[in-house]
Amino acid sequence: MDYKTLPMVEWDENHVKCWLESTRIKKEHVDKLHAKEVTGPALMKLDESFLKHIGMKEDQIHILIQERNELLQLQHSAQQADGSSSETCNSTDAQTGPARASTAPAQGTASRGSSGAVGTTSSENTAPTSGKKQKSSKKSQPQSADEVLELRKCRPFKSEDTDFKYVKDTVLAPESGVSDLIVPCHEYKSFAIAAELSRDQLQSKFASEVIRFASACMNIRTNGTIHFGVMDSVEDKAWKHGQIVGVKVKNREDFFEALNYIDRCFCDDLQEIAWKCIHRPVFVEVISKDSEEKRFVVEVDIEPTYSLVKNNCFQVHLPKYNESSQKVILSKEPALYQRLGAKSEPVQRNKLLAFIQATQDRDAHRQRAELSSTQVPTEIPQDLGRKLSILLNDGKSYMDDSLRYILVTNRCEQDNLNHINFLMHLNIFCVFDFDEDSNVSGLYSKYKEHHETSSYFLQDFFKEIKTDNSPSQKLFDQTSWIFCNGRSDFLGDEKPCDENTWIRTKKKYLKSITCICEEILPEGSFIAFLLLSPVQKPLVDTFQEFYTEMNGMEYIVCITESRENYKKWAQLAQESCSIETLEQCSVVGMKLSHVDATIQSMLPSTAQPRHLPASTGGVCTLPLREEEKLYSLEILCADQCDDINLNLWTEEQKQEIEQNFYRGRKIMWENLWLADKKLCGDIIEREACTEASKLLDGILRGSGQNYSVAKLKIFHHPGSGGSTIARQVLWKNRKRFRCAVIKTSYSHSTVCKHVLALRDYEEKEITHCFPVLLLIEDYEDEYFDELQMDLMEAVTTRKMNTCKPYFILICCRRYNNPERLCKASPLDTVAVTHKLTESEKNLFNNKLEKLQQKYGEAEFILTLADCVRRFNKTYVSDTVEHMLQGIDPSSRDTCLMRYVALLNCYVPNSYIHCHTVRLFLGLGAYTESKARAYDFKHHLSEQVRMIFIELRESTTYISSVRIIHCLVAKEILYQLSGNQSLSQLATTLLQEKALFENRFGREEFIKFIRHLFIRRDKRSRGDNTDTLFSPFIEHVCEAEDCEKAIAVLQAAYELLGKDPFFAQQLARLNYSNERFEDAKYWAKVAKSHLPNDSYILDTEGQVYRKLFNFTVDKMAEEDSPEKITETILIALKAMKCFRAAQQAAKEERESMNNAGYYGEVEVGCRLLRFLSTLPVFAKSPEGEYTELVKYLTTDYIPEDIRRTWGTLHSRLKGLRQNLYNALEWISEELSYFQTEKNQEKDDENDDKEELIHNPRKWLRRQSAVYAKFFFSESLIADSKNCPDTQLMRRMTIYGSGGGNVTNILSFLTDKKENRSAEKLEKILRLYPENPLRNRLEDNDLINFILSHITLACLAPGSAKLLPLPTLRELSLKFVRGKRPFPASAFFLLTLLYWPDEALDKEPNPEKDEILTSALQTLKRLYDIKMKDVPTRKKRIYTPFFLGKGYGLSKIVHKNKIDKLMVGSLEERRMKWLHGTVWNISIIRDNLKRVSGWTKDRNLFIRGHVKELRILPLHHESVPAGNECDFYLGFSFNGLVAFNIEVENDPAMRRISS
Repeated sequence: MDYKTLPMVEWDENHVKCWLESTRIKKEHVDKLHAKEVTGPALMKLDESFLKHIGMKEDQIHILIQERNELLQLQHSAQQADGSSSETCNSTDAQTGPARASTAPAQGTASRGSSGAVGTTSSENTAPTSGKKQKSSKKSQPQSADEVLELRKCRPFKSEDTDFKYVKDTVLAPESGVSDLIVPCHEYKSFAIAAELSRDQLQSKFASEVIRFASACMNIRTNGTIHFGVMDSVEDKAWKHGQIVGVKVKNREDFFEALNYIDRCFCDDLQEIAWKCIHRPVFVEVISKDSEEKRFVVEVDIEPTYSLVKNNCFQVHLPKYNESSQKVILSKEPALYQRLGAKSEPVQRNKLLAFIQATQDRDAHRQRAELSSTQVPTEIPQDLGRKLSILLNDGKSYMDDSLRYILVTNRCEQDNLNHINFLMHLNIFCVFDFDEDSNVSGLYSKYKEHHETSSYFLQDFFKEIKTDNSPSQKLFDQTSWIFCNGRSDFLGDEKPCDENTWIRTKKKYLKSITCICEEILPEGSFIAFLLLSPVQKPLVDTFQEFYTEMNGMEYIVCITESRENYKKWAQLAQESCSIETLEQCSVVGMKLSHVDATIQSMLPSTAQPRHLPASTGGVCTLPLREEEKLYSLEILCADQCDDINLNLWTEEQKQEIEQNFYRGRKIMWENLWLADKKLCGDIIEREACTEASKLLDGILRGSGQNYSVAKLKIFHHPGSGGSTIARQVLWKNRKRFRCAVIKTSYSHSTVCKHVLALRDYEEKEITHCFPVLLLIEDYEDEYFDELQMDLMEAVTTRKMNTCKPYFILICCRRYNNPERLCKASPLDTVAVTHKLTESEKNLFNNKLEKLQQKYGEAEFILTLADCVRRFNKTYVSDTVEHMLQGIDPSSRDTCLMRYVALLNCYVPNSYIHCHTVRLFLGLGAYTESKARAYDFKHHLSEQVRMIFIELRESTTYISSVRIIHCLVAKEILYQLSGNQSLSQLATTLLQEKALFENRFGREEFIKFIRHLFIRRDKRSRGDNTDTLFSPFIEHVCEAEDCEKAIAVLQAAYELLGKDPFFAQQLARLNYSNERFEDAKYWAKVAKSHLPNDSYILDTEGQVYRKLFNFTVDKMAEEDSPEKITETILIALKAMKCFRAAQQAAKEERESMNNAGYYGEVEVGCRLLRFLSTLPVFAKSPEGEYTELVKYLTTDYIPEDIRRTWGTLHSRLKGLRQNLYNALEWISEELSYFQTEKNQEKDDENDDKEELIHNPRKWLRRQSAVYAKFFFSESLIADSKNCPDTQLMRRMTIYGSGGGNVTNILSFLTDKKENRSAEKLEKILRLYPENPLRNRLEDNDLINFILSHITLACLAPGSAKLLPLPTLRELSLKFVRGKRPFPASAFFLLTLLYWPDEALDKEPNPEKDEILTSALQTLKRLYDIKMKDVPTRKKRIYTPFFLGKGYGLSKIVHKNKIDKLMVGSLEERRMKWLHGTVWNISIIRDNLKRVSGWTKDRNLFIRGHVKELRILPLHHESVPAGNECDFYLGFSFNGLVAFNIEVENDPAMRRISS
């Protein structure tokens, strides 16, 4: 049944049902209307009262009526276009009008389709259809026949108020006849043609109409007004009767002079009376948004008072312009006019006598009417206090803290500044201030005394919020004060300007800002216009923009004490909103002092100040402004919530707070406060809370660890209550310590600054302050590390020293395997899981029973019930099945729920913005609701409302939705799957354009989508396993197949703008499933987008690496030469790709990607192993690869492969050097920087894990493989075919564990020092006995010297050690050589030439120059290496320290210090991090402290002769202008100072750095 092909009048009830379903109104309403057999004709006449009667809500009614009217209009237009219109009446009139009615543009509320008559349209019906008014042409156009225009009131009788305005294309009430003689009758004249005529013609026409109307009114004794510029009912049928169009007024004097005809038209004895009865013309301006042309309605009032007109009848001669004579002539016969209905008609001759005889009766009526009109009824005053409360509080009896306000105001006089205290207690999002003196003497000068604000000019604020990203959180944490018309005290260019200049230069910014504000405003926000002085046009423009964006007055309120100010405001604002509607939303005439007192009486919190605990044992006051300065912290005060005014809290409000918590929302301080006050049920404390409190007490006691920044980690399963436990710990300690929650949306440096300010606030001795407890949740590791380092550096700088930590970070984070992480660090970690202990089960069961008794089987108890049943899968499944009963699987809200479930199941902490939800449900910009449709929950089915929980983000305060628990999300995904697979659901999600259209939610939503498809699980992040792909992709591969996973990734690639990283994932997924041709294609696609991205180039290399490994694994013993050649080519292609990745990585300034080097080494070593298996390179009888070594290291080519391998020979013979270069680069990288935290774990055998966790061990193994294929004992013996002897020696050293800096230093980490010493001695025996005579190559010399230094650390008495002077002499090659040397050469120079107590007793300028030059070169090479990468991402590694002694014995390796420490790897790491390692006496006994000094915050030390600037581990630890001492470290960035102490400090306070 295709309703689309039929006109609505022919629809039956089934057609109507189909159409209703297409409008997206609720199914239950569709069924009701179908049951009532609503057909097409009935649908055409449906009105709001009927729809309300059947139970429809207002929003649904508006949607239905709008859709109905739009369809009717479309069908009507289509009929006209087809020539099917049956209109025959008035066709001539219609065509002679200004334009045909059918071609008139839609205006006002055309698309809204209100069916009432003219004059019944309310202001709500004037809100624009899509948030913007439709623009009309600059010239007035007639309206279509079914157009409904807004009714406006006439100017009050006898009023000459210049502020009164008419709005173009609104209508006045129809022309009226006589009522009670005092209420004026009205007559309209368009006067459009006459206004364009000559002066004489205009005056005669004007005078004729006025005198005729005046005669009629005076004869009937009624007041009246004639309006020129308003459409008459008989003039042009294309216009609406009473439509205001206005007339052009060239010269007002023409109209005044036109009344001089009174003397010619009235009898001599009546002329004076006529002049008194006919008032002077009033010019009422007609305003229009779409036209700057000045138009007026010219009105003349007639007032025939009894004393003037009694006993008289007024006959007149009417003037008329004679075209032939071009003169004005009077009618020959006088006429007596009367008001008949709404017209002025002459009295017929046969009724003239009777009319004259009834004069006395009319006089008597007039006299009585005048007497009765003088008895003015007593005006009943409005209850403005109640009106203010309702308008400002969204109908509540108290001020809701969750409400936010935008304030628009103008000049505030000094007297009023004493009565604006109520503004200090409102949550003001931003202020549009039109007072240019506000900063000096106005509202802002007062407000900033109480609040910390961010001030802007209009265009600056526009730039601040004009972004496609989520708005800055600072917009929500501090009030934004916008100077809309400059500042008089500003020294720059932002000076005040006049109205016209403002409209021309600044209005455009206002328009954009109002649009964006509407999008980012939290739910339940209000626009408050506070009119404190006379109103100007820019303020009204602001109202009109907000009125348009907010779709009406629902969320707008106006407050003004002055009725005069309001009057002007209302007249100007009526262009957008009727005066009647404006009055309903305005509080006028209430003294500002009364407004102030009334609002303050409704505040939910008393005005008492908040307090912080102080180190003296008392408390100190924390003013609101001081608290707002620390906007990156949510401060928990000692008396948190004690200022709540319980008298204003209803029982329902308390219950709502409790219910929201048990529905799954994050616990609020109000929950804990109400529980403490016994105003709601107790909140259960899990045993993990007790554990956390014990750990905290241990940290405070010291527990043997004196850390400046301590950590208490709470790792928890999602939904197990970890966040609640963390807040309970904070709540318990709020009176002991200063507590705060960190807002991670702010930078770590900002947070650090604010944390220090919180600790120091009102404290006299900052070194004796209590620790500050800081809760940080769901953070990134990098963010946390940087914050921790910032705090530690701050402590070091301040030289604070107490037995307690300065800061305690309570780290609360979701993990899938918290128990494993707790075992790794048991001294400072608490694991919270879904598993309940027996005592916890009892507590939760009792709580569940109490809640069920109190609220019944309420749906909000689901999460608690889940917890009681230990999140039993069967229980969750049964509960979700029960909740989903009766749900419509095809509805939009069910579809939305599935999308949210998909995200919540696979993407932790994911959500969808409520703005996005509204767009998805069709409630966004296209809604016709007079409200902003914030309460989208009314458009959700009951089942979906139970499943969703609405949250407010801590970062932006913008509301979002997610499912109440991740396990519930998983079950929903399963139960609602039907025939649709996960991959199909994800593909459908990607095709939902509405989900990607919300400007502020788009970035985060796309981030969640990328997370869904790309982000892998990692054990280091607390996941159960390390995955190769995202859990979603792996699940699709497992539950469906890899084809489906590839298909959904391809869809994501296409629909997300051909994202190259999705192409990269496709390449990875394909090669992981041995689909190598597809993998090559996608790697090529990714490369085409980002040809210089090292990570994508590495992926291309991995494609060929995997193909090479696959090919080698599948090869048979006797494969063809062609197959072998092809396999070698694949390996060489992979290595080429990895070298391209290496080159690209060098060009990338902000990252260090070393994957290309590791990839080349892995492929190269595998290629060597493959070559060794070929028959042509068979093993020798001694078990060596003699043939292969000879082939790779000499010009030798076996005959069997000479021709078949062709061009491969040169590339294979270059293999040794390529691999050598890559191994050297990796070695140098590991020498520069610290590796992962768990680098020393030896239980990882998998190559991939080894690469991640222990790169040094990986390097040793790959070096050994590399050396094996470039060394042969038998070749050395064969003098004819022997390769380079030095090469063979180098390969022997490689095979023995030496060969590069990192491998040599790795001997120091061997637990068996004797074994390592023996290996090093063996390596040294491989070098020439007299290295001074037998010159070594650069790298060989570096390795030779470093082997001595390493051996000296392991076996100081070894006979193989050369003395320090000999090593110094050898190293002079690095000083005198003109070619570049690697950084390791200069690193050795710093070790060798540091002043030695035995050798350097006298200053030596030459040695000083060597040391200085080496340090400068190291610094230069380090800067080149680091590029623009933040130093904290690549922390410098310090392998050696200066010890006590002389010669090589003064060099102490870091590993020796590690062995002198007691504790686990994590505990030792923390001692290094916090600097407590320097408090261990045995370590202090082994190291030597050196003296230095500071200058301009730089640290210096004396070398052999000159001063040397050295690097402090933490720059902030450098004291200003003091002599100091410290421990000295040697790194590839030069000398590093540790544990700086001021020498002259009598207390010798130790500063750990």
